[in-house]
Amino acid sequence: MPPVLRLRPLSAHDFAAYGEVLDLAEGPTRSINEGTTQRHDLPSTLELTRHGGSPVLATFRARAQPLAGPWKMLERHLWGSQTFVPLQAGRWVVLVARGHTHPDLGTLAAFSATARQGVTLHAGTWHHPLIALEDGSFLVIERKGAAVDCEVVQLEVPVRLE
Repeated sequence: MPPVLRLRPLSAHDFAAYGEVLDLAEGPTRSINEGTTQRHDLPSTLELTRHGGSPVLATFRARAQPLAGPWKMLERHLWGSQTFVPLQAGRWVVLVARGHTHPDLGTLAAFSATARQGVTLHAGTWHHPLIALEDGSFLVIERKGAAVDCEVVQLEVPVRLE
């Protein structure tokens, strides 16, 4: 039976080693457009230009997946950060690990995110591709370049979530 990893709520403090949490509902706003719009800036450190890269915006349409998994792989992008912002989405999961040449499974963590939370993964953070618990759409900001910046590893032992 694969090991079980417990979900924890996504918080800026607990997620700091992997990236930044973007709170889509809280924080200061300012009135713009003659008072017809409230602007809420989401502070995030974006790394998108290393090795000749440039920013790209994409939308991902995610199908709901069962929470338990099993989750069998992780990937990372060494040259750029990657940001996920729910557009029309519900609950989703961020499965991450640190590590230099391979994921350090001792740092493997699973965070439960709401439709009002986005994340920016630090460049080099191992992560599972998007895990949506409900069908939904996400805005993704990432690095695009001539060379593919995606390293994938299969986990020796799949992980289950609860």
